Amino acid sequence: MKAMVLNQYGPEAAFEQAEMAAPSAQPGQVIVRVAATSINTVDTMIRQMGKDLPLSPELPAVLGMDFAGTVESVGEGVTGFAPGDEVYGCAGGLADLQGALAELMPADARLIAHKPRSLSMREAAALPLVGITAVEGLQRAGVKAGQKVLVHGGTGGVGHLAVQLARHFGAEVFSTATGEKAFSIVEGYGATPIDYRTESVTDYVAAHTAGAGFDVVFDTVGGANMINSFEAAALNGHVSTTVALVELDLTTAHFKGLSIHVVFMLIPMLHNHHREAHGKILAELAHIVDQGGVKPLLDEHRFSLSEVGKAHDRLTSGQAIGKVVVEV
Repeated sequence: MKAMVLNQYGPEAAFEQAEMAAPSAQPGQVIVRVAATSINTVDTMIRQMGKDLPLSPELPAVLGMDFAGTVESVGEGVTGFAPGDEVYGCAGGLADLQGALAELMPADARLIAHKPRSLSMREAAALPLVGITAVEGLQRAGVKAGQKVLVHGGTGGVGHLAVQLARHFGAEVFSTATGEKAFSIVEGYGATPIDYRTESVTDYVAAHTAGAGFDVVFDTVGGANMINSFEAAALNGHVSTTVALVELDLTTAHFKGLSIHVVFMLIPMLHNHHREAHGKILAELAHIVDQGGVKPLLDEHRFSLSEVGKAHDRLTSGQAIGKVVVEV
């Protein structure tokens, strides 16, 4: 089979086309003929940092965590999937798990689900990692109808799904963004945009919550922005974050009695820990999508498998709006 591989890591590391032996399904696995894969920030981090990240694969490496495709074969013990089924998931591209930048990919059947019927392969490939992350962040925070939810970064990969899902669960949703296009996207999801460049936390908390704060803050920006999340949260509120790699003063969080939830969705893949939870979330997400509750946001630029380097560059440029997808 054809694959795009990395033979070295680093900022200038190039993807090279290679011929590899086709995988065969081991017990509990399916072999997927990959139709599309999306690029996530963690993919670009692995490419650039290599073994400085404990989750990077050995070289030569086939990256690509997200995928949508068609089941070619199933291994011993697999139930619920058969050759010809259209599936999607996040099941490789790190540690010892082959990724999706190839014609065929082995995947643990617990990490996948039947893809949403209403989406194309390209659209479905944009969902798994960010969708699972958004669902986990909202579920841990106990989002429910009637709450006020603030999402930092509502047009980003995780953020645009967190906004839509929080709305689907019945919350009143607000999202930080900047620029006319981003505002239009947030408003299209039925949420209220907040311009983080012109409005202070104090101002928008006063304007939208009468100073009480938001019941849930989902921070997809993280880092130093976590301080803003603590300030924006209500007493005994919840803050979910996907980027907690930072040293912070927790004084504000302490005196407000906040619950902080760190979402690192790669744990099931890395540690073979409760992998079935991801398959369940993906099945649930497909149902919500097919009901019209969620629509993935895709960047307008299209890339083929041989152009994966350009796709990585598009994401790291900061110019992409929505998920960057590679069609295999």
